Amino acid sequence: MTDPVATMLAADQASRDLGIELLESAPGRATARMRVTASMVNGHHLAHGAFVFAVADTAFACACNSHGPVAVAAGADITFVAPVHENDELVAEAVERTRFGRNGIYDVTVRRGTEIVAEFRGHSRTVGER
Repeated sequence: MTDPVATMLAADQASRDLGIELLESAPGRATARMRVTASMVNGHHLAHGAFVFAVADTAFACACNSHGPVAVAAGADITFVAPVHENDELVAEAVERTRFGRNGIYDVTVRRGTEIVAEFRGHSRTVGER
């Protein structure tokens, strides 16, 4: 049986282009890492929020697809807790809170070292088999 997370990531050009790498994956869990590059910094010399969201979203996608059926985001929100700078290494840890029917809820904490820089909540929806 093929690993559904590996299959999904093999086709994920966006995450690859951003340098996002999967550190670990287990049923309902995933951890991803990304280094903030100069091209990810906005006019305030801070990481653009979309890139912080992207690493959280990739961890979320890996966690909600870990069970096998294809799952997509039905919605997500993020709270930025601390500013992020060029060269910061971000680690996003996704944890499944619940699955019900075709839906799931996942929390993702994004850290720089031990400091929390963002909290993300994603809602997934399964849409079929791989």
